[in-house]
Amino acid sequence: MIDAERVDFIAVPTRDQERAVRFYEEILGLARNPNSSERWVEFETGNVTLAILPHEYTGRTEFTPSSAPIALRVPNVEKAREKLQEAGVVFQGEIIDSGVCHIAGFSDPDGNSLILHHRYAPYADGTTP
Repeated sequence: MIDAERVDFIAVPTRDQERAVRFYEEILGLARNPNSSERWVEFETGNVTLAILPHEYTGRTEFTPSSAPIALRVPNVEKAREKLQEAGVVFQGEIIDSGVCHIAGFSDPDGNSLILHHRYAPYADGTTP
């Protein structure tokens, strides 16, 4: 109906732009898009852009953190979790082994849901991650 071509970005709402940008850039180590502005800061993850935006830019009058987790693929969930814990990130529970992947949930400083993710089992078509 609308002929959507792809997902260009995921909006990540924030109450404190500077704090959020520091977290995504310095703690998570994501690559900041050089075309970002002061109020519209984007981070590239390889397949989708995360746009760290004042919550008002998302059409909301009151701040509500996103509860739909953004899954960040990492080579090793346990090692990535250890690094983030050393940087002060608090995780929600232990690493989960789903039978096909490892995941570890945490939140950014605004309470937006994030997970570390690594798929170790082959896909249904037999290809490997």
